[in-house]
Amino acid sequence: MSRAVEESNRRMLRARDAMDRAFAQPLDVAALARLVHVSEAHFIRTFRATFGETPHRYLQRRRVERSMFMLRETQQSVTSICFAVGFTSLGTFSRTFREIVGQSPSEYRRGAGGSVAAPTCFAMAWTRPSSFGEARGVAG
Repeated sequence: MSRAVEESNRRMLRARDAMDRAFAQPLDVAALARLVHVSEAHFIRTFRATFGETPHRYLQRRRVERSMFMLRETQQSVTSICFAVGFTSLGTFSRTFREIVGQSPSEYRRGAGGSVAAPTCFAMAWTRPSSFGEARGVAG
């Protein structure tokens, strides 16, 4: 790996870490691009090349991942979870959740009852949504 690629990867990791810390905030591509010292367009292209998805999709996946945890572990309503993870519309949240997970948030909650004792790292890897469209391929 060349030094330039290594530096680019390091910058993209820095941006992704910033997104992880503020996942409930609106996506600010301009601020992330400034953080890694590139233009907005270059940031989006490089992020996608590095991680295989756009910053917007990454952020949505992180929000859904967090909402999956909250649906399993809390009694909060789906609507409050929707807003807590950064979605501004229940319809968008439900549609995005279904695209990634393959079922509605309420269906997911009903099916997530009864947890099994397992190491946290295994449980996180098992329940982590990997990308958009995979659930659709499995279901239909």
